[in-house]
Amino acid sequence: MIEHQEFLSMIHPVKPNDTMTTFQISIHKHARQRGVTLIELMVGITIGLLTVAVAIGTLAVSRSVSGTITEASQLQQQAAYAFRVIGQQIRQAGSVRLNLAFSKADTDLIDASDTVAFEKIFDGTLNTIIGKETPGTDEYKLSVGYQNYTESLFPSGAVKSQLKDCLAEQPSANIIQSNLVLIKALGASSGELRCAGSDNAAQAIVSKVADLQIRYLLQSNAAISSPTIQYVSAAGVANWPSVFGIEVCIEFVGDETIDTAGATYRDCSWTAGNAEKNRGNKLRMVFRNTYQLRSQGSFT
Repeated sequence: MIEHQEFLSMIHPVKPNDTMTTFQISIHKHARQRGVTLIELMVGITIGLLTVAVAIGTLAVSRSVSGTITEASQLQQQAAYAFRVIGQQIRQAGSVRLNLAFSKADTDLIDASDTVAFEKIFDGTLNTIIGKETPGTDEYKLSVGYQNYTESLFPSGAVKSQLKDCLAEQPSANIIQSNLVLIKALGASSGELRCAGSDNAAQAIVSKVADLQIRYLLQSNAAISSPTIQYVSAAGVANWPSVFGIEVCIEFVGDETIDTAGATYRDCSWTAGNAEKNRGNKLRMVFRNTYQLRSQGSFT
């Protein structure tokens, strides 16, 4: 009877006065609907979990790579700043004033007939450069100095010094002294590279420094046509005025944990024949720079 009514309803639309009631039509429509089986539901959940897992893994890798690149950029910026500060002081080590009017005051005008002379108001053999291989308390790895003097500035006419120490300060002393030292807490893998000026205590200029090594260049005068250049530590310098160059090496270490898989690197102390060191799952960057002293031969 229901099948016959269903066939009639397909030919003639159902009307309120038809034999097939509205309740019967509703039951027939619901009979055709189907739900999701348990297996289909579990498959859908599994696919969703796999998608989330892949997305989380991709995010973790992206975060790690991004963090490493950012840290490498930061270490490079710190190295550039450190070498700029150190180089500025080393290049001026031992320099003295060239007075264009030796017999006149700084506020007087300079004439063509004035006497031009160097003013040496400090002992360059003692204050130009000195180093300590293993500095103790209140000692420094490297100390460089040069003459401080005032001059008349144009157009203000003010008389002041334009020279600055490693902390960008203008000291009042006759000698501008810049002193470098690496400070690390006990057991720490890195520390701060600090500098002390003539009139102030040591302050950090860069951080995340694992090692600071300084070598000094000596030149043998035995054969002027073919001089011999030798790299020595502070302990190997018998006469500091004979030093004509300084090599500075700084090793930086990052904070991000990375998988180096036993990779090795050459630190500041590495020499030919020595074994390389393990990176220790950290980003490590070693920078070197060599500076020639302006005072070469001036105080020998």
